[in-house]
Amino acid sequence: MCHSVVSFPRFRRAPIVEPMFAAYAARIDPDHPLDGLELGDRPAPDARPGWATVDVRAASLNHHDLWSLRGVGLPEERLPMILGCDAAGVDADGNEVVLHSVIGQTGHGVGPKEPRSILTERYQGTFAERVAVPAWNILPKPKELSFAEAACLPTAWLTAYRMLFTNAGVRPGDSVLVQGAGGGVATAAIVLGKAAGLRVFATSRDEAKRKRALELGAVEAVESGARLPQRVDAVIETVGAATWSHSVKSLRPGGTLVISGATSGDRPSHAELTRIFFLELKVVGSTMGSKDELEDLLAFCATTGVRPVIDEVLPLDRAREGFERLESGDLFGKVVLTVG
Repeated sequence: MCHSVVSFPRFRRAPIVEPMFAAYAARIDPDHPLDGLELGDRPAPDARPGWATVDVRAASLNHHDLWSLRGVGLPEERLPMILGCDAAGVDADGNEVVLHSVIGQTGHGVGPKEPRSILTERYQGTFAERVAVPAWNILPKPKELSFAEAACLPTAWLTAYRMLFTNAGVRPGDSVLVQGAGGGVATAAIVLGKAAGLRVFATSRDEAKRKRALELGAVEAVESGARLPQRVDAVIETVGAATWSHSVKSLRPGGTLVISGATSGDRPSHAELTRIFFLELKVVGSTMGSKDELEDLLAFCATTGVRPVIDEVLPLDRAREGFERLESGDLFGKVVLTVG
């Protein structure tokens, strides 16, 4: 008797995607950005060629995260998107690491034709238990820095470092005006400038923030728009429209204004064009920084004892409180979220 063998199709079992806790943008709301913030489970990142996963220990908030919730750089079709640009943590081999958050800077992990982006614009961010980035983007964390301190450096502090030392080109003994003391980049510029031997002036509308700026090393802190005792070699500008005219008027002939943000708007009522060309002022745009600059910044902090100014440390499940602090402007330095 002949028995026929019946074969059944083989089904490949789908991989099990483990959930992880995260803070993410679920909706875009330009007017009420925090309405789109959700906290809950999201899929853990998949492994992909040339990429590596990092267990997050600490991540810091940036204004970029608020802008993302408003839809700036983050279209609705990419939602839901885990927020967070900066992180320090532990890689798969147990090494303590820091992430460089610019993806595709030289094509690593994404190919040469993809434009560079910051985490959360195209790829899921760091406000989660785990994050995936190109292996090229991972740097060793100096043992001298805590996870919380290291997590403050890759966006705000790297931006300030590049503004001062690459784009303003200041040297020890030069004078610098930092607008809007209290913000992450401005605070970093004061601390880094002091450590590098610069004569730092700062502005703020808030008396308490002016006092803190002096404690961090500013030689003088004045109200926003107030006349300085001298014209400066460079201005670090992140506020935008509200301080633009004051920034231009505060420069010496041939001085440099470096701008990396416009939190008060990007259309000043007085562009001061006549002053800019007559005094041969330089206006330089600045965005983030390179991996090499982050490596230099990490070494600078480790060897000099400079540490990021941290306003508050919160567990990840209290991320909304951190966002509320950031949106209100009622902070001095960085808000850090911890995991585990």
